[in-house]
Amino acid sequence: MSQVKQNDTVKVHYTGKLTDGQIFDSSLEREPLEFTIGDGKLIPGFENAIIDMKLNDKKTVEIAKEDAYGDILEELFHQVPKDQLPQDMEPEVGMGLASKGPDGIEHQFRVIEVKEDHIVVDGNHPLAGQDLVFELEVVEIN
Repeated sequence: MSQVKQNDTVKVHYTGKLTDGQIFDSSLEREPLEFTIGDGKLIPGFENAIIDMKLNDKKTVEIAKEDAYGDILEELFHQVPKDQLPQDMEPEVGMGLASKGPDGIEHQFRVIEVKEDHIVVDGNHPLAGQDLVFELEVVEIN
C-alpha cells in the first residue's frame, strides 16, 4: 500500500481543535480537503503530518504554533481613525474588515477594540499564537 509523499495529491478528512478541545473547523460534514503535498497552501505542520500516512490511516497530531499560524505579531495591530471608515459603517468588536495595501494585496483584519475616535484592528490570523490539534484521516492518494 502506498504512503503519502511529496507532490502527491491527497484527500483528507480532518477535525481541527484548540488544545482545550474546542473545535474550530472540520471536514466531516462536507467533502474532504484535497491538496498537493509541498505546494505550500496549508500550514507546514498539517502537510508534514500527512507525509508517510497510508490510505485510510487515522491519527491525531499536535501542531506547535510555529508550524501553524505563528506567533501573534504586534506590528499587525493598527489604530484606524473612524473618519477613514465608510460613513455607513458601525464598527463592532469581532467584525471582519478587508483593506487593500499599496501593493494591491487584500489584507484581512478583525476589529478588537472600538474607541470614540478610532478602532483597533488585528491583522493576525485568528489562530495565531496557538498550538493546534488535528484528527486526520487519509481517504485518497493520487
